[in-house]
Amino acid sequence: MISKMKISVAASNVLMAAVLTASVVANAQAAARFLGTVTAVNGTTLTVKTDAGELRQVDVPATAVLKQVEPGAKDLSTALSIAYSTIETGDRVLVRLDPNAPAGSTVALQIIAVKQAALAKKQEQEREDWQQRGVGGLVKSVDAPSGVIVLTAGAGASAKTITIRTTPSTILKRYAPASVRYDLAKVAPLDSIHAGDQLRARGAKNADGTEITAEEAVSGSFRNVSGLIGSIDTAGSTLVVKDLTTKKLVTIHVAADTQMRRLPDRMATMLATVLSGNSAGTGGAGRGQGAPGGGQTDAANARGGGPRQGGFGSGGGGFDAQQMLSRAPAIPLSDLKKGEAVMVVATEDASGTAAITLMAGVEPLLQAPAASQNLLNWSLSSGAPDVAQ
Repeated sequence: MISKMKISVAASNVLMAAVLTASVVANAQAAARFLGTVTAVNGTTLTVKTDAGELRQVDVPATAVLKQVEPGAKDLSTALSIAYSTIETGDRVLVRLDPNAPAGSTVALQIIAVKQAALAKKQEQEREDWQQRGVGGLVKSVDAPSGVIVLTAGAGASAKTITIRTTPSTILKRYAPASVRYDLAKVAPLDSIHAGDQLRARGAKNADGTEITAEEAVSGSFRNVSGLIGSIDTAGSTLVVKDLTTKKLVTIHVAADTQMRRLPDRMATMLATVLSGNSAGTGGAGRGQGAPGGGQTDAANARGGGPRQGGFGSGGGGFDAQQMLSRAPAIPLSDLKKGEAVMVVATEDASGTAAITLMAGVEPLLQAPAASQNLLNWSLSSGAPDVAQ
């Protein structure tokens, strides 16, 4: 049950990822600036949670230039002038600070905003597109000269091979360390993709979904750990799991943004039955297969909401393992107990093993060969922009 793979949510920064390109950045070089989400509006003071997680307050004088752009805008050519009163909690903003403000004060010179409602609409459109035109799976091989990547998707009777054809215009990205957020992924060359990685792509597919000419793709290397909890350190935000595959103890770090959920008994049993191929509803790799937006969902997908992650395992009759996983109740680390089974999607580096997603209540799933694959796909995010939390 341990494998290296990858791809979720809270992809909210995508909204400004485009806005911060070329002309906007060039025009803002002379002044300090920060990007984030409005958390409070109090008189002429905005409180913004930056993408670095810092809460900053900024005074907005009547002389500040306020503009609004649509998600995905690459410059300010279509920006509209707005009144300060239209800025609301949840809006994304790029704040340029006045370099001539009195010492010790934080004053806005310019604010570029993207409305939360516009982001939500854009997010839904992106998720739908990943679901309809996306594919995903484990990288089987990479032929750099021809630009062809071969994936394996699904498990058992639903297993299939998918050929990804890239072109010079294909956008290739790599997940950042300890992250499954598409908006934090960095542009990377084709040779950064390796066998065993998880990859999602979207573009023009053939009729049976076994071949796609990719417009964009995102990949990364991840680890699945399934086993029993040996100990829990709530204060230190870690737990030790005895991996069922290697029989070794793995210390897993849990961060504030780790997705932690518990499957109700009935839901776990149903998932195990379907993923094991013992249900008439099982079939194909699933309509949500390429939609990293299913985690996304979740990352709403909160990283995470709606179908942010897309997934393998959705079968006939409308069954979708990814949606079921995303609906499982969220839990805190303190809800876990020594001796219970968990399935974890994690990243590994010199600092240790960091959990991206942790699912409890999975005893029935440990017997389902496709379960860990579905958990992984559910935890990864697509290009759908998530609204920052």
